[in-house]
Amino acid sequence: MQEACLVELISASPEETIHAGERIAGFLHPGSVVALRGGLGVGKTYLTKGIARGLGVKEEITSPTYTIICEYQGKLPLYHIDVYRLGGDDDFSALGGEDFLYGPGVSVIEWSELLRHSLPPDVITVEITLLEENRRLIRIPAFTMEEFNP
Repeated sequence: MQEACLVELISASPEETIHAGERIAGFLHPGSVVALRGGLGVGKTYLTKGIARGLGVKEEITSPTYTIICEYQGKLPLYHIDVYRLGGDDDFSALGGEDFLYGPGVSVIEWSELLRHSLPPDVITVEITLLEENRRLIRIPAFTMEEFNP
């Protein structure tokens, strides 16, 4: 995957971040792994809510910070994983994390930068950066996103 080819979006609200996630969901398939990167409060969970909505998940999506892995059913299973409280790849492996990454659903991982060796080579990395109080920059590699039009 070439990181040089990016789609960049500016989100000015949680609703716009959710909409970006919905659009991303249209490009996902069984086994897709979306690695979210960005600091506290940048909108990782809102983006995941959009991905879930795009996958037809009806349940309310909440941050899995304390549960670590939440599973939801839509058109495909959605595995929402938050590795913030883990010590890295060894803890992720001990938890059985790879089973989700190579399973029949879509995995969305918050704080993915803490996993240096567990992510598959075709991972879709999404970086979210806070620009101002209500504006975020969402950077998405153009994996097959020639038609991506937010």
